[in-house]
Amino acid sequence: MPSGLIALALGGFGIGLTEFLIAGLLPQVASSFSVSEAAAGWLISGYALSVAIGAIALTAATARLPRKAVLVGLVALFVIGNLLSALAPSYPVMLLGRIVAALCHGSFFGIGSLVARSLVAPEKKSRAVAVMFAGLTVANVLGVPFGALVGERWGWRAAFWAVTAIGVLALAGIVALVPGSAGEAGPATATGRSNPVPPSGLGDQFRAFRSWQVWLTLTATALSYGGMFGAFSYIAYTFTEVGGFSPADVPWLLMVYGVGLVVGNLIGGRAADRDRDRTLVRALVGLTIILAVFGLLAGSATASVILVFLMGLFGFASVPGMITRVTDFAHGAALAASANVSASNLGNALGAWLGGLAITAGLGYTAPLYVGAGLVLASVIVMAVAAHQTRSPAQQTDHCM
Repeated sequence: MPSGLIALALGGFGIGLTEFLIAGLLPQVASSFSVSEAAAGWLISGYALSVAIGAIALTAATARLPRKAVLVGLVALFVIGNLLSALAPSYPVMLLGRIVAALCHGSFFGIGSLVARSLVAPEKKSRAVAVMFAGLTVANVLGVPFGALVGERWGWRAAFWAVTAIGVLALAGIVALVPGSAGEAGPATATGRSNPVPPSGLGDQFRAFRSWQVWLTLTATALSYGGMFGAFSYIAYTFTEVGGFSPADVPWLLMVYGVGLVVGNLIGGRAADRDRDRTLVRALVGLTIILAVFGLLAGSATASVILVFLMGLFGFASVPGMITRVTDFAHGAALAASANVSASNLGNALGAWLGGLAITAGLGYTAPLYVGAGLVLASVIVMAVAAHQTRSPAQQTDHCM
């Protein structure tokens, strides 16, 4: 794999840390600024909202700019946001820093996925996307314990200084290792022909959404993310109230889930390069079964450990293939790639909301797992319809980059 992918993965790792580490620092931050836990919680929800908005807005605003230059600007924005958080003299400045850092999140992964796939031969594009997303999945494993450990030893500001330093390293790596033409046109195919230059004008970017396959893939993404993260949002309650684990066990159980994300991402990327639609359908069917079985066996400690790992594995096995699928049918439009990130965040919000409603209705702390299974099952149906419509090799060629 090209060294430019490592720079992209490092950027993804830094952005992932920024998203996840705050959960382990909220008590310290709330105490430092003398704000309530609810107000401190806006450092998480405000970040998520900014991701969804920034993914579309920044990608649209930079549609005509070279993609490497855009990535450099996005990582610079990330560094500025975390620097603001590290230096924040007040809570409003801290929140501003979180919002600024979040604005780059969706566009970085959307545009970065296009750059990543342009660095390798077409038959390795899903693997390349998986390598870039490996940074995010590793951050999911390390984010909360990293924030808690650094915050406990050196204070919460030190955690943001560390992430700022990672951002500077990623910025230097992208400048030095990612080719200037990356993402503007893919490498030559096996037949010796180069992939066409992706659309750059804003009108062309929006025209990519005329494809029914783009909308089907975005819908499948939202439903699958909603199912997995809707269940994950309440998994701590499932562990402690149903599985009999102590609160002290939750961090390492979440790390088991994170390891599943890392493994699933890498396996899914390789499998998608062999047969993408079949990989996607199988991963989603597997996740549906895992969530339903988890709901049935949540009272068993041993089963819970195994199933939370498999939940992460099957949950992220579909991610590389979903991204390359939506960008293929959008002819490489960066706006569609970023829309995929927004769809996943909207799905997260939907899943968490529905899971919360189920608990409020008195259905118990396993209810979010069943709700999640239902959402992912809907994703299976959407993905099966999408795959059936593109079963003809000629149809797939017509829609790909």
